[in-house]
Amino acid sequence: MDTGGNSLPSPSCADDKKRRVSYYYDPGIAHVKFSDDHVMVPARVAMAHSLVGAHGMLGDMRRLRTRPATEAEIRRFHSSEYVGLLRELTPEGYADDGPLQKKARRHGVGDDCPAFDRLWEYCRSYAGGSLAAARALVGGDSDIAINWSGGMHHACQDMASGFCYVNDIVLAVNELLGRFQRVIYVDIDAHHGDGVEKAFAESNRVMTLSFHRYGIRNGQAFFPGTGAVGDGDSYRVNVPLDYGVRDEGYHAMFKPIVTKAMEVFRPEAIVLQCGADSLSGDRLGGMELSVRGHGECVSFLRGFNLPLLLLGGGGYTINHVASTWCYETAVALGKERELPDEIPRHGYEDFYLNQGYKLHYKIPPAPAKKKCRNAAPGTMQQVLERLSGLELAPSVQFHERRSSSAAAAGDDLYYEHPPSLEDEDSAQRLHRLIMDKSRARTLDGTPDP
Repeated sequence: MDTGGNSLPSPSCADDKKRRVSYYYDPGIAHVKFSDDHVMVPARVAMAHSLVGAHGMLGDMRRLRTRPATEAEIRRFHSSEYVGLLRELTPEGYADDGPLQKKARRHGVGDDCPAFDRLWEYCRSYAGGSLAAARALVGGDSDIAINWSGGMHHACQDMASGFCYVNDIVLAVNELLGRFQRVIYVDIDAHHGDGVEKAFAESNRVMTLSFHRYGIRNGQAFFPGTGAVGDGDSYRVNVPLDYGVRDEGYHAMFKPIVTKAMEVFRPEAIVLQCGADSLSGDRLGGMELSVRGHGECVSFLRGFNLPLLLLGGGGYTINHVASTWCYETAVALGKERELPDEIPRHGYEDFYLNQGYKLHYKIPPAPAKKKCRNAAPGTMQQVLERLSGLELAPSVQFHERRSSSAAAAGDDLYYEHPPSLEDEDSAQRLHRLIMDKSRARTLDGTPDP
């Protein structure tokens, strides 16, 4: 695997493999449900967390305290009216109150973004995770910070969109700007990172760089329908990709473009949205990346040795999502080569049956016409030309300040004694009870039922 554009030791570590990694997880995510048939399943984060724990990686990271974002923190980007709606909205209120339903729909809440039970708590949870992770980087305590429940890139200032309600990415980037002069946001979700791009449209301190599927297929434009090369200007850079793009074609675009963006913009911190709907077999994405191929993007950016915030995003085949975010946690730690391919028994293993209980599931072979076709011809040249025309490392009026919230938090950002995996995960507890009972039967000679 390509280790990135630099591959030198981090200033805090002795070699090019090790990084100080912090990690956020709120066990409440396991109980969040949009609806019985919605494609967005937040419990995929619980599955990833359980797999990370089953592989023994939780002890390699510093655990960030679970602290929901406050209403005031969320209002730093979102409008007061919209935040008030999210706070007060319930499924019953949406169904029974006509004026409230009309107001909710004006703000994008209704169909793709339903009013579900404990919606506000969910928004506060994942936004709080991204803020905590950003503060770990601002405080200099971590080289890499992870929040797989974050990455909700479609939400706008007063509008829910694309299963996203609060744009935790914007909140986190603004937190990083309290210390770092320039931040680059890279998005590898199948869908264009339109909400983040729009939020920083006037900024020369943030570059948004989105790699996403784009175009019309079977008469329908791929959501959200934005993100052509010519969309946006200045430091808003888009890389539209074909339906069915695979590892080789993706990396042939990703690595030169990212390298050029880093050379031109010279960021001091990186935010990477790791949406997993760009994986092969996703229910919505229509792309064909492998787990390793997706993880190679993480490895490549890790190699620039800058503070790195890793966030989740899309991903609707939940076992594939969990496999990938577990693998990318290992990439963050520099342990991906040590990670077994076998899915261990851990309480969720039956979800991996259709991938043969393997972390790296098989990707269908490419059709013959795809094997000889260059993905998105001309796109890379256009993007590189755009990047070459930008001002090198734009100068900004900047007075470095450490975020007051991060400074006040200090070590309170972290658990002194992190909760155990069993404390957080009912599937892990059930698995242990079953295994204990099985071992007891073996010891006394009683056969398993």
